[in-house]
Amino acid sequence: MEGNVSQSGFNPSATESWKTLKNAAAKMSAFGIADAMTDERVSRYQAQCAGIYLDFSKNRIDDAALAGLFGLLNDSPFASLRAAMFDGEAINNTEQRAVLHTALRASNAELGARGLAAEAQQIAEQKQHIKTLSEKIRAGQWLGATGKPITDIVNMGIGGSDLGPKLASEALKEFAQPGLRCHFVANVDGELIRSTLTDLNPETTVVIVASKTFTTQETLLNANTAAAWFTERLGLAQPFSSPHFIGVTAAPDTAIELGFLPEQLLQFWDWVGGRYSMWSSIGLSIAISIGFERFEAMLDGAREMDQHFLTAPLEQNMPVILALLGIWYRNFLGAPSLAVIPYCERLEQFPFYLQQLDMESNGKGVNREGAKLDYQTGPVVWGLTGTNGQHSFFQLLHQGDHVVPVDFIGLIRDSLSLPEHHKVLQANMLAQSAALMSGKKASSAEPYRNYPGNRPSNTLLLDELTPKSFGALVALYEHKVFVQGAVWNINSFDQWGVELGKGIAKDLLSGDANLDASSRSLIGKMGW
Repeated sequence: MEGNVSQSGFNPSATESWKTLKNAAAKMSAFGIADAMTDERVSRYQAQCAGIYLDFSKNRIDDAALAGLFGLLNDSPFASLRAAMFDGEAINNTEQRAVLHTALRASNAELGARGLAAEAQQIAEQKQHIKTLSEKIRAGQWLGATGKPITDIVNMGIGGSDLGPKLASEALKEFAQPGLRCHFVANVDGELIRSTLTDLNPETTVVIVASKTFTTQETLLNANTAAAWFTERLGLAQPFSSPHFIGVTAAPDTAIELGFLPEQLLQFWDWVGGRYSMWSSIGLSIAISIGFERFEAMLDGAREMDQHFLTAPLEQNMPVILALLGIWYRNFLGAPSLAVIPYCERLEQFPFYLQQLDMESNGKGVNREGAKLDYQTGPVVWGLTGTNGQHSFFQLLHQGDHVVPVDFIGLIRDSLSLPEHHKVLQANMLAQSAALMSGKKASSAEPYRNYPGNRPSNTLLLDELTPKSFGALVALYEHKVFVQGAVWNINSFDQWGVELGKGIAKDLLSGDANLDASSRSLIGKMGW
């Protein structure tokens, strides 16, 4: 199956396939997942790629509804937008930018075939810069102002400049180099940077200032606080020009104006969105932690998922399947949220990462042409690791009065765990997905013990958590979000919703804000 060429003003809710899906959803009240469960269903409702296995058989869906979803995908601009994204066309139409995070992990041959030879050269140059710099720090050859090798790396960014590197460094800590510690400072709350720096030795600390524009208020405030710390502790008159600061930006001229040395700047480009940027030079802290070869393995895993997304039949295409199931629940079965539950403590940050990836991408109320939507888009994404979540919000998942689809993520093997612990962890994950599906009827005397069941879930199993499988997992969800945005005909690559509050905060700090009575009263309470 392939979709039609993109058409202006596409409205999925006006298609015959949307009406077909509405009718299919009306029949779902009589559908029981447990009743439909057979070996044959499991064999058909599964897919795999790059060391990741997806079982989607525990969903409140049948063949007819799935066929309707693929029909909706066919009606949408999905196929043309997918081709345009990989070819470097400006599909981010509100900012007139290409969306080329996939190019960061593609081969030179692939990029050349798409007419992106110039971009391939730029990417290769920056990869070499990442390799040289990361290996120098890992080898103890990058020396601070007093001649001592680096032991601590502080990544200062926010949004994608923080969430991706922090997630990867935690997820892949099995491969981290002993003696090197990575720290992450994003929040403008002064307690965070203060407590972080208190435990560090300035002689052996390097700060990576990661900002696309190098004008981000939170990041620059934290960077200036760190600079003052180096000045106070080491007497550095121009700390930004010292070996203790490295910049990563798409605006190198702005960084140089602030005092950063050109040779200590890494670059990325405006065609790399912040929430897709850990594949770029923003991933410097990842390469320092796990080594450049493993950083490249992470890119290779993402590239394998890219190729699967481009070439696998749609009925076996993992990002497509996850995306269509999400549309089914959001638009037809009335589920406004998605819970993501990794049964691996090292993936604790993954739900938080997905919150930005999904909600900043698809939390939109107008289509690509600016017309107001008459259907729902992105869900609320949330979650926590299992088994912790079982002792907090799983009560609502099992007995609440609304349905929350769940993505369970587990590891088949885990060399960092203990065999008994890992088996118990796996048993809990399987038990929760089975219990959500099957439920359990209670007697009339104990209605509070009733489990309705018929609650949907996907299960994703990674062979093991390696740089390659981690890269594939993140790319899987990137493409899932893309597919949903294409079907909803929204621009998944801008984020204008974050700008209004930032602008008001800037005006408020400068005294130019025209505020409401409540806000003025609160300022008074804070003693400004």
